[in-house]
Amino acid sequence: MLPESLLARYIRLGSLDLELPDGKIRTFGSGGPHAYWRIRKPGTLRRIAADPDFMLGQAYMDEEWDTPQGGLLPLLELLIRNFSSMPTVGRSRQLLLDLLKPLQQWNRHRASRRNVAHHYDLDEDLFRRFLDGDMQYSCAYFAHENMDIDAAQRAKVEHIRRKLCLRPGQRVLDIGCGWGGLAIYLAEQDGAHVTGLTLSKEQHRVARQRVAERGLERQVDIRLEDYRDHNGRYDRVVSVGMFEHVGVPNYQTYFDCVREFLADEGVALIHTIGRYSPPGVTNAWIRRYIFPGGYVPAMSEVMHRVERSGLVTADVEVLRTHYAKTLLAWFDRFQKVREEFAERKGERFCRMWEFYLASCAMSFVHWDLVVFQFQLSRSLTAVPVTRDYLYAQPISVARESQSPTVVIGGVNKR
Repeated sequence: MLPESLLARYIRLGSLDLELPDGKIRTFGSGGPHAYWRIRKPGTLRRIAADPDFMLGQAYMDEEWDTPQGGLLPLLELLIRNFSSMPTVGRSRQLLLDLLKPLQQWNRHRASRRNVAHHYDLDEDLFRRFLDGDMQYSCAYFAHENMDIDAAQRAKVEHIRRKLCLRPGQRVLDIGCGWGGLAIYLAEQDGAHVTGLTLSKEQHRVARQRVAERGLERQVDIRLEDYRDHNGRYDRVVSVGMFEHVGVPNYQTYFDCVREFLADEGVALIHTIGRYSPPGVTNAWIRRYIFPGGYVPAMSEVMHRVERSGLVTADVEVLRTHYAKTLLAWFDRFQKVREEFAERKGERFCRMWEFYLASCAMSFVHWDLVVFQFQLSRSLTAVPVTRDYLYAQPISVARESQSPTVVIGGVNKR
């Protein structure tokens, strides 16, 4: 089927103005939401139709198509909403992808370090400019409607702190500690002694610098170390935004390690992107350019390994729209410094980065992505038997400023 015929067949929600390379404009669908798609090169639509998972992003990076300023989010939303039911690969190719899945998640020690460096060692200043002030690079927690990204990230670390049921002076292992924000927060709030593990040389450098600036060297130890090489017993184990890099073949090793790290009355909190649908595969473009070796798990893939590890599942929470709001805030902040990074890193890099943020945001809005928080323990009684302790007092974070508003299809997305 020709690409334009596909557009005519599938676009039923909203309308699309398609500008072809010869300047002609065709309209598909009707009403709102509305998007504009400018094709610059002949054959681009056919290439995208042949492999949309990869080529939509690739062609955007190659400047084969674009949108008016501010039009990327509306276009991706319209395409995702209308084409989500269209099969993207044939049955034989899906079988091949399933067979190749273990290789796509080849996260042995050396591969893990290489995959982490690909993304997290990019540029400290890049992350500082679009993340919140604490450099939290994971889903925020919008405990209240009128929260900006800084307030929502503070709410996230506080929500996690409560789920850890920390007592003063306890020992905490932070697997995948990022730039050290959570480790510092736990040390300052509860007097915890935190060991943070990261495979990113840049994160290791920045986190250690931040610890020294806060005078917490005796409480927080940031190590450039793989969790599989670590030894120790801790009262608490926390891992935020790292499990997506583990890979299904290593899930059992991961949860066996978590169990061994925990003391008898220990508690663990694992925060990860997940999918509410059955197991799948990583988007080809995301795997190539953003997170090589990354994989978003279905809950069934996780719980099977948790059960085999002998850990007790104390609680499971699913954060459904929080990451969409987080990504929209990041996208908005990146757009404000885009011109600067285009001069420093080039237009191709900026197109890659904004497509990554925008496509992920729309995937959390319209596809099957959510965030799981697994609260685990070695003892049945290590965690209170109700959730009252989480909400006994309001999370004390700033509420005065509002999160960035991005209008998509005539609807405010916060």
